[in-house]
Amino acid sequence: MRFSIQRETLLKPLQQVIGAVEKRQTMPILGNVLIRADEGGLSLVATDLEVEWLAHWEHPVEAPGQTTVSARKLLDICRALPDEANIQVRQEEDRLLVQSGRSRFQLSTLPAEDFPELEGVKGGLTLELPQRDLLELMDRTSFAMAMQDVRYYLNGLMLEMERGRVRCVATDGHRLSLYEVEAAVETEQPRQVILPRKGVMELSRLLERVDDPVRLEVGSNHLRAHFSGVRFTSKLIDGRFPDYRRVIPQEEGQVMKVEREVLRQALSRTAILSNEKYRGVRMELTRDRLMLQAHNPEQEEAEEELEVEYQGPDLEIGFNVSYLTDVMAHLGGDEVRMGLRDAGSSVLVRDSDSERALYVVMPIRL
Repeated sequence: MRFSIQRETLLKPLQQVIGAVEKRQTMPILGNVLIRADEGGLSLVATDLEVEWLAHWEHPVEAPGQTTVSARKLLDICRALPDEANIQVRQEEDRLLVQSGRSRFQLSTLPAEDFPELEGVKGGLTLELPQRDLLELMDRTSFAMAMQDVRYYLNGLMLEMERGRVRCVATDGHRLSLYEVEAAVETEQPRQVILPRKGVMELSRLLERVDDPVRLEVGSNHLRAHFSGVRFTSKLIDGRFPDYRRVIPQEEGQVMKVEREVLRQALSRTAILSNEKYRGVRMELTRDRLMLQAHNPEQEEAEEELEVEYQGPDLEIGFNVSYLTDVMAHLGGDEVRMGLRDAGSSVLVRDSDSERALYVVMPIRL
């Protein structure tokens, strides 16, 4: 294998695939990137057996071949070289030689034949949507995923596809987030899959807010995304996601409207003196007035009074303030609409000007 390449041309795909490389790998080869050079150009592949990145681009190759080399060492070398440096790469037996100007590096390799690659997508549903829509779906919902929950199916993002629509739902049992977009989906029966946390984080990292399309292949065990010369594959969580529709309040109840940023800042200030363990904040609602209160074991207290639009009966209800501030940070509109029923019922939170997103937060006792 032998080719010459500009530093920036090699650096970008290395930065794309590096997210799949495990820092503490159980197999040494999982710390390597697979380099393929053939008539079609160059390809880089990295995997941790849960997710896989493949970056491919057309590039002249002097001699074809393939090998694997430490992904982080190769990336660090490229970063350290001067801008627009020309790099010569060639393989000699079990070594990869990287040379640029007076700089020369010898890297040990492992056989390409031993590199594990995720299997192809089987029994799949294929759809296409703009990158910005898929990124928005994940950004607006992924914060509500559970972390290391024994209910493993909550440690991911549920992707639901039905005719003309794609929906993402996440929940950790205390809150739920939902966002949906229109998409050209051709399916007779709704399809649900659960993308694990790492798959969500890695895919979000490289998607851009552009109208360029991303093609999704959704199989029984894997999800694969093709966009911008990159192929991303992730295993799916084998489990059944809870019936999220049962969690969403069927009746909105009494509605409170308030400027989103005003409420977010007030919650953040009140949270300073909340109990560090429970993070509880009490909301006292009266006509067109909201009082936020928090206290802690040191007998410290915080109060914030806000003008709101509310015509319902007086109501006191407690929440984990972190859950509410997370929702405020992911709403898109200037005004938030909160549907409240009583002190023991979940609150339904929406943008006042959009039906695409909804959030459900469970109350706590204070």
